[in-house]
Amino acid sequence: MTAATAPAPTVGVTGGSSFGHLLKAEYLKIRTTNIWWLFGMFTVIATGLALTVNILTFHFSTQNALKGGEPYDMVNGAAAIFTSGQFFGAMFALLLAILTITNEYHHQTVTTTFLATPHRTSVITAKFVISMLAAAVFWVFTTVLDLIVGSIYFSADGYDSHLGDSKIIQAMLLSLLVFALWAVFGVGLGVLLRSQIGATVTAALIYTVGLYLAIGIFGLIHAFLIKKDWVLSSMVIVPAIAAQVAITPSKIFPESPDQWVGVAVMVGYGLLFGAIGIYFTRKRDIS
Repeated sequence: MTAATAPAPTVGVTGGSSFGHLLKAEYLKIRTTNIWWLFGMFTVIATGLALTVNILTFHFSTQNALKGGEPYDMVNGAAAIFTSGQFFGAMFALLLAILTITNEYHHQTVTTTFLATPHRTSVITAKFVISMLAAAVFWVFTTVLDLIVGSIYFSADGYDSHLGDSKIIQAMLLSLLVFALWAVFGVGLGVLLRSQIGATVTAALIYTVGLYLAIGIFGLIHAFLIKKDWVLSSMVIVPAIAAQVAITPSKIFPESPDQWVGVAVMVGYGLLFGAIGIYFTRKRDIS
């Protein structure tokens, strides 16, 4: 990963610079590295694969429902198609956010950054803002591709896309919020761990392995220790599960809490890691 993240050029920002100049500096640091477009390319590929799976699932599910005379939730099926690729898109946005801060430590430009702008809170806030904007761009990539391909599919197969349904619009907008919150999470984690490899590997494990590990652990607790439904519902405290609950109109598992609970948990993590990022940036030595 370090080969794709060469040191960004130093941007002339003086101690008296406006916040707008800090945003421009952080934007240039991302734009002048290769990693952003690599993550963007991976996001598009992952979205294409997810679209294929979700469209095939929708197609065969509706066909089987028609043959069996059983109802099928068309709205939730459409929502899955129009939010395809969000899982991996948000992960790449998370990793890019981590690199906005760990790159500075890895390439030893952090000292220059804080000498040029002594107000550390302003610097880290600028990183939060630019990381959230970058996450929004990743969300646009996935959403535009979903809308184009999904609309073509529904038209070709003769189904209503239900794009005007509030559940689908809500799912897409909550997905944007989740992308932004993962970006805040990433910057905070990068400040906490500092190591480029350590932070990215930790984040990837939390995001992917953590999801299935939580399902296994909470499932075992429910099966052998506490046979109460709230045990399974409490899986929502795991950020990867909370994110899925937040953007999915239907329950992702029988004991899944309501969408607003997933949103609240993700907002909580965003606030926590935002505070961590600001606190440790202000208190730690920068060398």
